[in-house]
Amino acid sequence: MEKYKYTAKTKEAALETALYELKEEEKNLICNYEEVKAGLFGKKVQIEVMKKSDIIDFIKETVKNITEKMGIEANLEVKQRGETTNIVIYSEQNGILIGKQGKNLEALSYLVRQIVKNEIGMTFKFTIDAGAYKLKREKDLIRLAKNLAKEVQKTKEPIKMDSMNSYERRLVHNALNDWKNISTESEGEEPNRYIVLKYKEK
Repeated sequence: MEKYKYTAKTKEAALETALYELKEEEKNLICNYEEVKAGLFGKKVQIEVMKKSDIIDFIKETVKNITEKMGIEANLEVKQRGETTNIVIYSEQNGILIGKQGKNLEALSYLVRQIVKNEIGMTFKFTIDAGAYKLKREKDLIRLAKNLAKEVQKTKEPIKMDSMNSYERRLVHNALNDWKNISTESEGEEPNRYIVLKYKEK
C-alpha cells in the first residue's frame, strides 16, 4: 500500500495539495497530520494520506490469504454501512469460519484488524462477516434486548443477559438508550462481561 506525504504551512493547504495531486475527494482518503520543524524556529504541517480503496484491497487480500491457508475457498464482497466498511465472506464452509457462537469469526476479525493497524498506522473502521451471520446476530440481539426490556418494564425486576463482546454490548446499550424506565449496565470481567437490564423510576 502506498502512503503519500505532503507538507505545507497549514493543515488546510496540505490537504488541498493532496486532493489536487491524487485527484480524489476527501471522503475517499484517510489522513494523519503532524507538525514538523521548518528551519530553526518555523513549523509546518505534514499530512500522510492513504486511499480508502487501497486499504480495502489490502484487507481483502489479507482475508483471502488467511482463508486459503485454512483450506477454505471463499469469495469476498464489500458493503458500506454508514462510515464502516463491511467485508463479507461467502463460502460453503461458513460454519468453520463462524465457529461456535461466532468465536472463529471474532478471532479472524481481531487478527485482520491487527495486521491492518500495523500496516497503515491509522484508524480505519471495518468489520468482517461470513454470509449474513453478524448482521442476523445483530438483529436477533437487538430484538432480544427489546423483549427483555418490556419484561423489565412489567416486572420491575432486573434481567441479566448472556456474556457478549464489547461490540455487541454497545449495540444493546444503544438500542435501549431511550427506553422509558430502562437502564443498561455492563458487569463482570472480560471475556465474560454481560449486560444487566434494570428498571429505573422517571
